[in-house]
Amino acid sequence: MATSQHDRQAPYPDAEWRMRVDLAACYRLADLCGFSDIVWGHITARVPGTDHFLINRFGLRFDEVKASNLVKLDLDGNVIDPGIDSDEEAVNHTGFIIHSAVHAARPDIHCVMHSHPDGGLAVSVLADGLLPMIQDAMPLYGRTSCLDYTGLAMDEDEGARVAASLGANKAMIMRNHGLLTCGETVGEAFMHMYYLERACQVQMRVLSSGQAFDMPSAEICDQAANQYEHFPYGKYEWPALLRLADKKSPGFRE
Repeated sequence: MATSQHDRQAPYPDAEWRMRVDLAACYRLADLCGFSDIVWGHITARVPGTDHFLINRFGLRFDEVKASNLVKLDLDGNVIDPGIDSDEEAVNHTGFIIHSAVHAARPDIHCVMHSHPDGGLAVSVLADGLLPMIQDAMPLYGRTSCLDYTGLAMDEDEGARVAASLGANKAMIMRNHGLLTCGETVGEAFMHMYYLERACQVQMRVLSSGQAFDMPSAEICDQAANQYEHFPYGKYEWPALLRLADKKSPGFRE
């Protein structure tokens, strides 16, 4: 389905509308994959060619998000476009603090995901964090940041701490809190979250088995991580995921 042909597109330029559709699909897919948390958690995308970004209207479930009800903000928190059936107050403040800081610090990043999935929550309390047990963990080996828990992200200082801890990486475990991933595309950010959460889930299952387990050497992990540097995350998966969203959660393109 060509997004530019949808009657809800006006008055948005093609590039912004495509980003809106991708972001709305990401919310629906996150819900299908178990990354949603009633109305908590947030995913944002930079509007192409601007310093504005899109975020969900606070109070909506992930499966209720669609392209036209996303809220557009600037990096100072001003509402540029509240989306349909919305108002200027309907934005999660902690979501703004976290995402605006990352978008401001990382102009290479166009999508940021923050969620509280079960596997990520469990690993976030482990002293050793994520272990390179399976291949899905290898792309982020040595490339996953860690942020200590200090309470809710309520002010700009906390946002700056989030961005500083993330650094140049595209994934972060927020201790006692959840996961954060990002990417140059919506598809890349989603796939990092998908594989990070799966690695966390498998790790917890292995640890709970009480059985001895095997992990690759640090040299092999480094080699695998370097190999994945050349893999375009989201390039092949995202079109397939859009088809899944159309099938399982239609309406996001509106």
